[in-house]
Formats: sequence, C-alpha cells, structure tokens
Amino acid sequence: MSGIISIGMAALFHAAVLFLLTAGLQLTFGVMRVVNLACGSLFALGAYAGATAVNWALERGAPPEFFPLILLFCGAVVGLVGVPIERLLRAAYARPEAFQLLLTFALVLILQDLLRLIWGADPKQTQNVMTVFGSWKLAGATINVYYVAVIAFAISLAVGLGWFLDRTNSGKILRATAENREASSAMGINVPKTYLLVFTAGTMLSTAGGALIVPTAAASLQMGVELVVEAFAVVVIGGLGSMKGAAVGAILVCVIRAIALNFFPELDILAVYVVVLGVLILRPSGLCGRRFG
Repeated sequence: MSGIISIGMAALFHAAVLFLLTAGLQLTFGVMRVVNLACGSLFALGAYAGATAVNWALERGAPPEFFPLILLFCGAVVGLVGVPIERLLRAAYARPEAFQLLLTFALVLILQDLLRLIWGADPKQTQNVMTVFGSWKLAGATINVYYVAVIAFAISLAVGLGWFLDRTNSGKILRATAENREASSAMGINVPKTYLLVFTAGTMLSTAGGALIVPTAAASLQMGVELVVEAFAVVVIGGLGSMKGAAVGAILVCVIRAIALNFFPELDILAVYVVVLGVLILRPSGLCGRRFG
C-alpha cells in the first residue's frame, strides 16, 4: 500500500507541473491558434531562473520557508519574455500553420543557445530546500509536503482558469476571440492586445511550471525537449485547445509513466504512445476535445 501511495504522489506532482506547461500551450492554441513548440524551452528557462533565484536568496540569508514564493515570483517574472516573443509571432498569424511551426521551432533553437550562453552546459539545482516543510506519513508511505503544496496549487489554478474562462466577461472575450477573430475585432475587441495578454499568460504558466520543479530535479538543457514530448502527448490525449483536457491528459500521462517506470521500465515512453495511438484511432479530437473543456 505504501508503494502505491508513493508512486501516486510522485505521479500527481509531475502531473501538476506538466499541467502548468500544457495549460499555457492549450491557452495559446485555444485563443490564437498557434502551436507553440517553444513551450518546453520556456519551461527550462523557468527552471534555470528559479534555481538561480533560490540559491541567490538563500546565500543572502532569506528564510528557506520562502522558497516556493521565490520560485513562483521568479517564474512569473521571466515569463514576461512572452511579450517580445509574441511581437515576433505576429508576423506569422496570417501565415499557414507550417510556417508557424517552423518559426516556433526556430525559437526552440534560439532559447536553447541562450540558456547555454547564460548558464552553461552543466545542470543547475537548488539546495535541499524541500526538507524545510517536512513530510507526512500515510499508511506507511512518506509524502513530501512540497508535493502536496504544488498539487494543491495546480488544482486551484485549474479551477480558477475554468471559472475565469466560463464566468467572467474577460473570459468570454477570450472565447469570442477564439471563435471568430474578425467578428470580435468588428465588435470593438482589441485583438492584438488580447493575443499579447494570452501569449504572455501562457508563457508565465510554462516558466512557473519549470521553476516549481527545480527543488526535485536539476535544471538542464535537455529537460525542455523531454517535457515538450510529454506535453504534446497530453494535448493529444486531452484534446487540443481544451483546458480540461490539459488536466485529464497530464494525470493520465504521468500515472502511466509512473506505473511503467516501477514495473516495466523498458516500456516507459512506449506505454504513453500506445495510449496516444489508441486515442488518435478511437477519438481523434481527444478525451475532452471541446475548446476550453
């Protein structure tokens, strides 16, 4: 029983972080119809920046208990890089999807080189700050409180995003813009400003996810590539453009990987792609294929 709980908590923690990445991807596509291949590199940017900020703060005597707030703040601040990136992408909005994919892939290469230039090729990690919050015992299993905090944050964010998109006037404006950009513009909605806000918000979600994972894993140049593969598996399973799909897909992908890693390590990635293939055959639109779930 303790082993099942430990595996489940690890899977849910990874799903919470992966949800932040895919939520940004889903939000960007749902409103702007742009598939941002650079989301993984933005995730890595958040991880590097978060590790640097926490280590800098601790060296200057900041209380270790503040490290989650430091990570969130740093992730949100570096997410503002979405502003100049969106300005660059404006030239691609009216272009074919293939051009958009090539442009965002070029951003992947540029960001990878910038990360190597700023932080070097060696992985960066924080001090063992997670232990400051301790752990809980449940049925013989040890549960890190930091895991629980990140999971709770992701759940709160998912609920908040759903409420914002469905219940607020601003959310309705985003949905209207997603449905018909020309009609929204004719009704007085500032579409370029809406796109800028949406893309920056999506970038902040990706960088915040990267920042929150660094207490458990070192920031590395490869992590962006690895996470973007999982992110697109989540998108296929959950449905492109569906916020609910981001949550469902993240949980399924991480549970499948956790089970495979513990019982069939050689089938780790294959198990995920078997499920992806099954979803593509049986339900191409994804399990939650409606826009914004």
